[in-house]
Amino acid sequence: MLRMGFHGGAGTVTGSRHLVTAGDEQVLVDCGLYQGLKSLREKNWEPPPFDPRQVRSVVLTHAHIDHSGMLPRLAKGGFAGSIFCTPPTADLARLMLRDAAHLQEEDAAFLNRKGLTKHRPALPLFTTEDAEAAIALLAPRPYEARFDAAAGIAACFHDAGHLLGSATVEMSVAVNAGATILFSGDLGRPNMPLNTDPAPPPQADFMVLESTYGDRSHPHEDLHAQVERVVKETVARGGILLVPAFAVGRSQQMIYVLNVLMSQRRIPILPIHLDSPMAADATAIYRAHPADHEARGELRADNLHLHRSVEESKALNDIKGPVIIISSSGMLAAGRILHHLKRLLPDERTTVALIGFQAAGTRGRALQESAPAIRIHGDFVPVRARVVSLSGFSGHADADETMRWLKHMDLGPRETFLVHGEPAASAALAGRIAAERGWKTTVPALGEIVNLID
Repeated sequence: MLRMGFHGGAGTVTGSRHLVTAGDEQVLVDCGLYQGLKSLREKNWEPPPFDPRQVRSVVLTHAHIDHSGMLPRLAKGGFAGSIFCTPPTADLARLMLRDAAHLQEEDAAFLNRKGLTKHRPALPLFTTEDAEAAIALLAPRPYEARFDAAAGIAACFHDAGHLLGSATVEMSVAVNAGATILFSGDLGRPNMPLNTDPAPPPQADFMVLESTYGDRSHPHEDLHAQVERVVKETVARGGILLVPAFAVGRSQQMIYVLNVLMSQRRIPILPIHLDSPMAADATAIYRAHPADHEARGELRADNLHLHRSVEESKALNDIKGPVIIISSSGMLAAGRILHHLKRLLPDERTTVALIGFQAAGTRGRALQESAPAIRIHGDFVPVRARVVSLSGFSGHADADETMRWLKHMDLGPRETFLVHGEPAASAALAGRIAAERGWKTTVPALGEIVNLID
């Protein structure tokens, strides 16, 4: 008997969690935190539909919190097996889980201090102690090296090209006549700056495939040309280029693109100030894994200045343009970026470059939609700066790129399950795969358990 339980990342792009059961053995692929809507975040507090103590191991595709963020809760619930992942993912997961635990504790303390909770007291979803318990279970394995995830279940990581250390998972299950399951994880894109290209998929009997952009295509304007144009325009005004960016992945990509353009003399050599402790630490992790990305000297260049302390951040208040400041958070929800925006948005010489998705209701979306002012720290700040959106930084394959990736598989899986997508995106990609490849496709419901082999 071989079963698959879709306990997260089904019908939504967050909370990825897939349980493989083969006989008496259970292996969990990813253990992600739900993010976004309150109705989704509330699911984080629900007990898992399986006993964590019975799970033999976790196979982690990459470090993003929507794939790793519930590992501390799993450990708190009694899970004591290995968490297999690539070496870069292990380093990033340590950083991100500690940060997530700190934020959970900080948020609970704030609610208790202000009396803004119906719970007495408000508790964090997980603590630093829980995060450290999960971190202690990390078991790094290199790409292309087969390892035993449980009795009769072997696995192998292949490069997914989505983030440093990200992987697709090839899982071989020795049950009945045996079967292979391929988990795409978050599938990256070819020819992206800094990231490696996704490795071709191996043949598989079953496949669990992400569908984030299953109903659309990314813009194809050259990314380097976009950045070149924006930098030149900002330099001509003598202004500051302010880039809100996610601390892990996107910040490093932007640094890489900027320094490539500078090395090619397409833009002037300018100071780049990375103002985020987490982004600075993530950049150090990228530097420690040079074989897993295409940067060589760009993340170590003399013009790159890492700002960790509050004092180092405050020193940027006196800096004049032209200069580049990269800071988080990417959607302008919180963090040091808000202090820079408050100072620089009223200055018409400033350019704010949005390089990631801006969710509805965020300050980033308000800027993207030409708001005349945005609220920061209780004050309405006028927007006189130029705001631009740079397309092409997405780390997820679009529908066309996913279909090209699938063409490497000569034989179709017996069944392909579409996950990690909103319902319309998953349905569109499922229909396209069925029409163009003739493969059996299914969009599982959250909590659905499917018998793969009886």
